[in-house]
Amino acid sequence: MAAVNPSPRPNPNAPNPYAPPRARVRDIAAPKAETVLAERSTRLGASILDMLIFFAMVYVPLLLGTIVAAAGGDSAASGALALVGVVLVLGGFVAWLYMTLKQMSATGQSLAKKFLKIKVVRSDGSPASLSNLIWKRNVLNALLSIIPMYGLIEVLFIFAETRQCLHDKIADTIVVQA
Repeated sequence: MAAVNPSPRPNPNAPNPYAPPRARVRDIAAPKAETVLAERSTRLGASILDMLIFFAMVYVPLLLGTIVAAAGGDSAASGALALVGVVLVLGGFVAWLYMTLKQMSATGQSLAKKFLKIKVVRSDGSPASLSNLIWKRNVLNALLSIIPMYGLIEVLFIFAETRQCLHDKIADTIVVQA
């Protein structure tokens, strides 16, 4: 009779065909313990300062162009001066837009927030994406502002314990000290 060969032992280094699939998963950033919410007055100051920066870069050239064009006596010169004014306004707007978007994508801060050392992050402390900042915090909020009394109600949310305005709640963001 021939000897029966017992079943061979499995190789311990061979992959198990019955093991669950494996995947590389990136962890979500844990909230930082040192995250300190920005003061309400600092947020208000940043909002006002952002408006002043926009006014200086866009509306001041518009006003100057209008005044100079109105002062020009003949119509050909005033037309050329008006064209220069339009170019200055568009140039100021493009410069403001470039500087703001560059700063927001890099750090989550507008120009005034950078100056006042505050920034926008997601509620869990991770960086907010540029699209989230633009679409949810600004565009959607601007569209909702056609609702009567929305602006007042939206701003009053800042007095909650989390210091989040309604646009912060919509975008799932908080404003913290940088």
